[in-house]
Amino acid sequence: MVEAPQTEEGWFVLHDFRTIDWDAWRDAPDHERERAIAEGEEFLRDREAVVDADAGDSAVFSVVGDKADLLFVHFRPELDDVSAIERRFEDTALAAFTERATSYVSVTEVSGYVSDEYFEGNEEEIDEGLRRYIEGKLKPEIPDDEYVSFYPMSKRRGEEYNWYDLSFEERADLMASHGDTGRDYAGKIKQVIASSVGFDDHEWGVTLFGSDPTDIKDIVYDMRFDEATSKYGEFGQFYVGRRFPPTDLAAFLAGDKVPTSDHDGRASQAERAGHGTGGAAHGDHPHGEEGESGTGDHPHGESGGESGHGGHGDGDAEPETDDESIRGELEDLDIYAGQPHGEDVYATVLYSEADTDELFEEVEGLRGNFDHYDTHVKTAVYEARNRDRAAVVSIWDTSSAAETAAGFLSELPGIVARAGEESGFGTMGMFYSVKPEYNEDFHEQFDAVGELLADFEGHQETDLMVNVEDENDMFIASQWDSKGDAMEFFRTDAFEETVSFGRDVLADRPRHVFLA
Repeated sequence: MVEAPQTEEGWFVLHDFRTIDWDAWRDAPDHERERAIAEGEEFLRDREAVVDADAGDSAVFSVVGDKADLLFVHFRPELDDVSAIERRFEDTALAAFTERATSYVSVTEVSGYVSDEYFEGNEEEIDEGLRRYIEGKLKPEIPDDEYVSFYPMSKRRGEEYNWYDLSFEERADLMASHGDTGRDYAGKIKQVIASSVGFDDHEWGVTLFGSDPTDIKDIVYDMRFDEATSKYGEFGQFYVGRRFPPTDLAAFLAGDKVPTSDHDGRASQAERAGHGTGGAAHGDHPHGEEGESGTGDHPHGESGGESGHGGHGDGDAEPETDDESIRGELEDLDIYAGQPHGEDVYATVLYSEADTDELFEEVEGLRGNFDHYDTHVKTAVYEARNRDRAAVVSIWDTSSAAETAAGFLSELPGIVARAGEESGFGTMGMFYSVKPEYNEDFHEQFDAVGELLADFEGHQETDLMVNVEDENDMFIASQWDSKGDAMEFFRTDAFEETVSFGRDVLADRPRHVFLA
């Protein structure tokens, strides 16, 4: 009997496609349309805020073409959760103006093609980067303001080509080649694969997200030439659209381009006609870029980026995050701590114990692919002075791109940890650009401070990491038992003297990133 790959399932998924009854919408009196918009917005905001479950994600997309007008996508831990969401929508006044064009039910999945160790229960052999990558596949987050393409697919079971007659090794090789093609789109495309075996008409539902719709076309086209697809792939209908915030529902129904924040004339036709709905601006909706600072208590939280995940209010001021609190405390000590959202860039940092030259060669190959994407800022290898390990730092304009890059970086040799996932409280001062003539002085100052840290209560370890391509580019990664212990050190005279010293020897202001 042919061996079936092991699988693990995550969140259940509903793709709910709706058409608008435009004749009924045009004929409806203003008060009915206003009620439909208000109730539709409330429904969509509540779904994005995940008020109905302990975790998950939701989004609404406009759909181009005649197959549908709207797409609601919901990820939830239980199948009953998405079932309840369907019925809640039918209770809204907006539902009366829609008809369901089609729907698709599935569950996120990873299989034995990804990692034997993961399914064999050898937890000590699974590095944190891979664990985080798998977690992101099982519990995905929907990127902000991105184009989407959804299509169902199955593996062929024909007389000449039957996927299920192949051995596990043959299938694994084909899937590996298929994955190599996907890596060429790291940072451009985020993909969610969900199994629909026994749930719907095909075997998987594939959802592609990207900031440029032509990237979606390109990856699907390139993958058609992989043997796994050319011989064994069968596809259903394709749907394409664009995400927009619930507050743009009136603009969508009025025929405006959405999201309105990306286009001129933000006062939509609906608002000019008196159908505006107020609420939070798009930048304030619950999918503000997520943070490297850990998951927190929010159901959407995940490590990847540098800002805390946004709140879910109706335009009210959001509570101060722990990240912002720390930055404020450092500012009070006259220590520059960067902007609240990490200088508007998002970083992922992984530590490796592999040979640095080998690691750099692998990173250089990935970086060549990353550089094709406008969202890529920088990827570099930093070597620790006092520990036998290196750090791979990848910086992007968006948190979703940084998180996607983390999945590829997690496959680098010798990965042992991801910054922000260690115990205790971690800080990392990035972009310490030292004037070349002061490079040696900077190292000596670090050694002097390091001697103090060795006896400081609550201190675990501190590394000076130096860019292997630029000895004047470095960062300090410091791990503490708690935030309070770290703040006590920041208030010492020794640290104040170091800050003063840095003003003379650094080429520009250091930027601090907090990872725990």
